[in-house]
Amino acid sequence: MTETPSSPEGRGSTYWYDGDDSAVALLSALRSFRMADQELRRRMSQGMDMNTTDLSALRFVIAHELRGEPVTPRGLAEHLHISGPSVSKLLDRLTASGHLRRAPHPLDGRSRIVEATDHAHSQVRERLSRMHERMLEIAQQVPEESRIAAIAFLHAMGEQLDAEAAPPQLTPPED
Repeated sequence: MTETPSSPEGRGSTYWYDGDDSAVALLSALRSFRMADQELRRRMSQGMDMNTTDLSALRFVIAHELRGEPVTPRGLAEHLHISGPSVSKLLDRLTASGHLRRAPHPLDGRSRIVEATDHAHSQVRERLSRMHERMLEIAQQVPEESRIAAIAFLHAMGEQLDAEAAPPQLTPPED
């Protein structure tokens, strides 16, 4: 378990939280997982010779394809929180690298969709299959009666992060 710094005021055992040590340990474990996940995404994008936004786009397109949901450039831009011109550049890069292709929309002839190529599917499977197998093995080691609580905890944390407003702009300290 990772140690957290002491409170500057000396009130508690952690910098951010006072109180329940097991809850703080749970939050610390979640933070460690998030950091490991971010580092994995960085390494994977580097290994595929693309930036992390490109990798996120590729993962989004593949996930939607597996659900039978077409992805439009606009939908991709909204998911990635980038502008239309930025998503056009991203699509140009991923088309040139052989990972994505633009195709006519199956329901709207005036629109285009984005599809992952066989090359992209192959690269993602090659890099992630073993890791996903191992992650499933780890999840299966969690006692079944604890899984519902773990699922609820992770969903609640995700909802809290999604609902959190942007913090106010930092101001310089007063002299």
